[in-house]
Amino acid sequence: MKRLVILGGGESGVGTALLGKEKGYDVFVSDNGTIKTKYRDVLLNNEIEFEDETHTESKILNADLVMKSPGIPDKVEIVKKIRSAEIELVSEIEFASRFTDAELIAITGSNGKTTTATLTHHLLKKNLNVGLAGNIGDSFAKQLHENHFDHYVLEVSSFQLDDIVDFKPSIAVLTNITQDHLDRYDYKFENYIASKFRIVENQSSDDYFIYDGDDPVISEWMKNHSIQSKLLPFSLTKTVEQGAYYRDNEITITIDNNKLTMPTENITLEGKHNIKNAMAASTVAHLLKIRKQTIRESLENFQGVEHRLEHVLKINKVQYINDSKATNVNATYFALESMDAPTVWIVGGEDKGNDYKELFPFVNEKVKAIICLGVDNSKLFEAFGNMVDIIIETEYMSEAVKIAYKVSEAGDNVLLSPACASFDLFENYEDRGRQFKNAVRNL
Repeated sequence: MKRLVILGGGESGVGTALLGKEKGYDVFVSDNGTIKTKYRDVLLNNEIEFEDETHTESKILNADLVMKSPGIPDKVEIVKKIRSAEIELVSEIEFASRFTDAELIAITGSNGKTTTATLTHHLLKKNLNVGLAGNIGDSFAKQLHENHFDHYVLEVSSFQLDDIVDFKPSIAVLTNITQDHLDRYDYKFENYIASKFRIVENQSSDDYFIYDGDDPVISEWMKNHSIQSKLLPFSLTKTVEQGAYYRDNEITITIDNNKLTMPTENITLEGKHNIKNAMAASTVAHLLKIRKQTIRESLENFQGVEHRLEHVLKINKVQYINDSKATNVNATYFALESMDAPTVWIVGGEDKGNDYKELFPFVNEKVKAIICLGVDNSKLFEAFGNMVDIIIETEYMSEAVKIAYKVSEAGDNVLLSPACASFDLFENYEDRGRQFKNAVRNL
């Protein structure tokens, strides 16, 4: 019996444990932190051996295969030892993909991947037997253990792509590449770019690569590297022969000789970046022969993603907007770009080496007050202190929302768009977003 050791007892780790046990592995889960009760219960109920708050080397280094959860960096001591022992080490998407013949649609990018993945699933689900997994909701491994779909839409992060071997989606989507997670990539942007492009490294000429044709980072990389798959760019600025483009409030998608046109005025998602997300998702749907009318109707009734430019409430004619999922500067760029009223901006958290320069024009033009919500806000004060009359700091969401209430006037927006990770004060970006919504409702 082959031994499967899993590092990390979270969503991907426990999903892999369930699938591994089902496939006949001797499974052991090891987590250096505390395993949450809900995951601990699953392991106990399925009689899977585990440990937490430690890594016992003797129980790990006898593995035939190790699955490392995406949150664990390579520089961790136990990971170095696994590599030097030449034990095969893979990510959860790699492990899971070895046990399915389903068609895989994998979506990555610095921003927009959750919206694009959710929207793609929404466009396909009426006509196809399709699951949604990966970095969103249930892990891919858990979905395979519980369900049998013919297609899977997978949201995948660079961390998950770092440890693939043969993982090969038949359709790969890359929404964009901007600086993010550089702390995991030796502060070298080129390492992060290479990680994102691993999504196409196993593709053949039978597969498709859908990507942002306007993104300078993507274009530059593609000039210097060959890609085997069929290319389908989407663009807001130029006409493309194959792929999708936008002109005069209309999206046109061409694949081989099959053309689809759609007006955009009835799309529920707001902002230019969401037209791109809609183009990417619709290109997948068009490729999979979803009826044109279904694509149009589905785009018009899609409700968006929680914590992504989510309109919470209007109080005294002030709109409160939850964009907690904006964990990097580029995501906040899109949020501020889409603001059409004076904005009180709640920002801050765990900085990942952020450069705030690209936000300056929007802050000068649209932001009337800044509330810094983080443990260390010095960089924010340095960047924006001279741009607004009001800049205040706090470590409590409830206080941030009360301050926003005091300084806003009828017709304003209050926007939570942190541009930073959430781990200094919150469990994750979902926790941060929910606390914001609760605080707004308590006003």
